Amino acid sequence: MGLRLEEALSLQVGDIDAELKQVHIRRGKGHKDRLVPLPDLTLKALRALWVKHRHPDLLFPNATGSLETIRKATTHMDRGGSQKAMKVVVEECGIKKKVHIHSLRHSFATHLLEQGLSLRHIQALLGHASPTTTARYAHLTDITEQNSFEAINRLVNTLHVDLRRV
Repeated sequence: MGLRLEEALSLQVGDIDAELKQVHIRRGKGHKDRLVPLPDLTLKALRALWVKHRHPDLLFPNATGSLETIRKATTHMDRGGSQKAMKVVVEECGIKKKVHIHSLRHSFATHLLEQGLSLRHIQALLGHASPTTTARYAHLTDITEQNSFEAINRLVNTLHVDLRRV
């Protein structure tokens, strides 16, 4: 969903609206709230995770101790533990490039741009105050360039040109 790490870790069960397929991000950067779309696959993954711990409030409770201890946790998972877990996953996948949790946020923005979303829409989803920040996140790729070519071609092909007068 392109969330900042702290935004994701702070998610509460009540922030998930499965019916409207959206997530309420509370107190994001700048203490701003926003709503982001909740993809079906993400909802399934979050449900599967919750079924394991069944914490009444926290989606990512501090995972120290037994299941009973985790269900009574008063704090969410810590940043360091999340970052260590990410490092393990990157190594297990054989990725040699230096990847951090925040890299997922950049990738999310880039892939949305490749799918044709506007920078303004991506800016709102990521919770950026400035479009300049979003532009740094949404890296230009070969796919984006190809999509741009196709969009320009579709636009120009809608024009009627009398080639006899050229």
